Amino acid sequence: MKTSFFTKTLSLLCAAFVLTLCLLSCTRCSEPPKEPVSNSYKKKLISYREGRVLFDEYTRTNHEILMKYRNGEPDSRWYWFSLEDMEGYIKYVKENAKKQKLKNPGIRIYMGKYPMNHPKNRMAKPEYAGYQTIFLVPTSQKRKSDNAMARTASTEENTDVPSIESMNMTNLAPPPKTLSGTMP
Repeated sequence: MKTSFFTKTLSLLCAAFVLTLCLLSCTRCSEPPKEPVSNSYKKKLISYREGRVLFDEYTRTNHEILMKYRNGEPDSRWYWFSLEDMEGYIKYVKENAKKQKLKNPGIRIYMGKYPMNHPKNRMAKPEYAGYQTIFLVPTSQKRKSDNAMARTASTEENTDVPSIESMNMTNLAPPPKTLSGTMP
């Protein structure tokens, strides 16, 4: 039995249509292209030795004052977030900033201190009550108008974004009871 030209053509068109649908569905399943990461951080890198200078200066000045205030008891000296936590938090901030159409999102690092009666489930470890900590707060660029001297000028400033949650519960290091001049 011979097949007609019309039947062959129709079969080829159907096969092409099915193949096109398969290719399009596979394309939608693949990951979207990742946005490029800026190299601007490279200008802000410091050596371990330069970090040591900052650590030692803090030890000699601020930490000494804190120890006197705390009756010789040292306070936390370093804080640690996993890369996974940091990457996840940065992604969370970027996604929420994009939804809110915020310009130039960033993260500000604040110093804080856990009150002695701080809820135990809101600290990485309950024994951190009474120690200083850091927490991360999303920021975005806001425009402010300055009408001084009847002249209008616009300045840009990063401000906190309270509608995006901050991050804390870092691991911190309560140091030994002696004033340590060494970085871990």
